[in-house]
Parts: sequence; structure tokens; C-alpha cells
Amino acid sequence: MDCIVVDDSLVARKALTTLIAQVGFLNLKKECSTPLEAYSYLKTENVDLIFLDIEMPGMTGIELVKNLKHRPIIILISSKKEYAVEAFELNVADYILKPVTLSRFMVALDKAKEIYDSKDKKTELVVGERDQGYIFVRSNSVLAKIKLNDIQYVQAYGDYVKIFTKEKQNLVHCTLKSIEEKLSSGKFYRLHRSYIIAIDHIEKIEENDAYIGKYAIPIGEQYKKELLAKLNLL
Repeated sequence: MDCIVVDDSLVARKALTTLIAQVGFLNLKKECSTPLEAYSYLKTENVDLIFLDIEMPGMTGIELVKNLKHRPIIILISSKKEYAVEAFELNVADYILKPVTLSRFMVALDKAKEIYDSKDKKTELVVGERDQGYIFVRSNSVLAKIKLNDIQYVQAYGDYVKIFTKEKQNLVHCTLKSIEEKLSSGKFYRLHRSYIIAIDHIEKIEENDAYIGKYAIPIGEQYKKELLAKLNLL
């Protein structure tokens, strides 16, 4: 995957390039010290992945993402948590807090690689209505049926969504909003900007997390009261 690093801090850029050098499938094409430099570069060059700092002079990383006509996979990096909500609204692959550790870097990179690999499969949401009890996804010429009752939760994943069932995961090229329209509002609930959960699969709620098995799904503050009401817990 061809990638670039965009950060106004030389120390931060060097820390990232050191991590990138340890990954065999990454090819670092350029380091940019400003979003404007990156914007100019991306006008003429194609890359698969951008490691992008948020707080920079002149233009923020988020503003750069919004101005890109052809958007590569984005991993946003910041020293502050406060940009996370806005970041995930842009459907970035991941959001990492500084300082970036190797383990956290690899988690983000796994997400980016999965999105990158899925592009060749051309997996997309095809058909399905709320009253039919299923949806279809197409991967090249193959149509796969997914029963709505089997879906545990759906997660936004860059420009894709990941549909989780007990048996497998399906990475599909569509927005969370578009798949939400295919899911029964009585059985599914969007409890976070990045997650839709199947209500019947919720095993417990602990503080600001809903659990499916051992997996904790965050509950957005603005969604919590309505979720509890749906579960008759208010």
C-alpha cells in the first residue's frame, strides 16, 4: 500500500516513518509537514493510505479530508480525544491518540488493510427490505444472503460497513445510514455514530457499553436514553 505521512511535527513524522518501515506491505511515498503540501501532492499522485495529524497550522487534517475529491483510506492521529466524533463522521478507517504505539498502530493498519483488500472484491449492498427478513451483498458475481436475525451488529469502517454475525464478518461498501434503512427499527438500534446493534443480541449494558458476548459496543451519550427506553429500562 502506497502511503504518505502528514504532520507538522518532525518528531511525530519520524516516529511514524519508523513504524511504517517495519511493515513489509507499506511503501512510504512522501512526508508532508502541512496539509497544503499534502493537498498539492495528492492532486497529481495517487496513494492508498494517509496517516494524518489533525491539529496543524493553516488547515487541519479534518479540513484536508473534507477537501479531497478522491479520498484514500485515512488514519487520523491526534493528541486529543475531542476530535473523535467528527473524525468518525468522516468515515475514516481509525483514529489514534498520540503517542502512537506499535500495537495500536498495527490495530489501525489491520483495519486499513482489510478495507484495501476488499476493494478488489467489490462487495456492495444489493437488495433487501425490512419486511423480507434478509439482505443480499454482492462480491463480484456472487450474491450472498444475510438473514437479519443473524446480524449481531454493524460497524462503520471507513467508506465501508462491517456486518457481524456469529459465523462471519462481511465488509460491505456502503454507508451506515444506507444499511440502517434496510434494518427493522424494532429490532435494530443505532446506539453510536459508528454502530448499529441488534437489540435481541444485547446480553448486558454496563455504564456506557452494550455487550454482545465479550464484545463491548460503545453507547453514544445522545443515544443512551432512547436505547434504555427501547429496552423498557426507564
